[in-house]
Amino acid sequence: MTNTTCCNFEVRFLSYLLPPVLILVFVLGSLFNGLSLWIFCFHNKSWKASTVWLFNLALADFLLMVCLPFRTDYYLRHKHWQYGDIPCRLVLFVLSMSRSGSIFFLTLVATDRYFRVVHPHHRINSVSTMCAAGIACVVWLITIAGSVFILTKRREFSGGSEGLLACESFAICLDYSEKQHDYIYLVQFFVPLATVAFCSCRVILRLRQRNLDRHAKIKRAVQCMVLVGMAFCFCFLPSVSTRIEMLRLLDSPQWQDCNIYRGADTAFYISICLTYMNSMCNPLLYYFSSPSFQAFYLKIAKCPNQAASESETNDQVANTYQTNEQLQQ
Repeated sequence: MTNTTCCNFEVRFLSYLLPPVLILVFVLGSLFNGLSLWIFCFHNKSWKASTVWLFNLALADFLLMVCLPFRTDYYLRHKHWQYGDIPCRLVLFVLSMSRSGSIFFLTLVATDRYFRVVHPHHRINSVSTMCAAGIACVVWLITIAGSVFILTKRREFSGGSEGLLACESFAICLDYSEKQHDYIYLVQFFVPLATVAFCSCRVILRLRQRNLDRHAKIKRAVQCMVLVGMAFCFCFLPSVSTRIEMLRLLDSPQWQDCNIYRGADTAFYISICLTYMNSMCNPLLYYFSSPSFQAFYLKIAKCPNQAASESETNDQVANTYQTNEQLQQ
């Protein structure tokens, strides 16, 4: 990959807009996903298939957080990469793999809720934890296979200004060498999106038919489906739309003019941050999906109240004791 075949743009305001967003996502995402992994490992009393999907979703999100400091530094330096080509490939590979893993495990969560609500007696609802773990391993292998091409070629290339080195996997290359990544990115989005849309529609239809919307477990399933749908639409659709526009421009009569890609390229860098925000927001899904998370956070919320109550009780005892002493005197 060279600057003679790939377009690269300097957009100064991205260096001021993106780093604060990425820092916020990194801090909150690392905290909540790290806490989620800790709850799964040490406070989860029972493991089911749905728990396995949520655990792997948290793992994918946490792996993505590990890469964000490097991308933040990259944008702070006006899209200049200073760590070499091999670290560049590794960071881009982990970002791609984690993003794909997050989408796939979100899809599994939605599918799990679909079977439990629409087909409650289906044998897939009784799948063992070991079988679920095996499916999770297969999903990870698929995400690795879909991202491994990033490791096979140089990703560090000369940027728009002299001395700047870009580090990109979604580069705009006029020789069409990077179209593969776009096509994989689109397939990895639209197939899960169709699955989630189908599952959501069927769940809502079944609930209306049976009038079960007041049941606690059903409510939790609906909340889970809503969160998954929001994650797909809000976090992933904008970046996918910009890549579709990029492919359209590559097939336009002016495809050799780099300037026609500037707007779509800028929009992509902004929208890709939304995919990172998805990893920050997924812990909300764990709270609504797992009773263990609800119990853990309720326990934390009760501790300060208990401490305040105990302190108030101690004060009352002390005041009573002082009053008794005064009466005795």
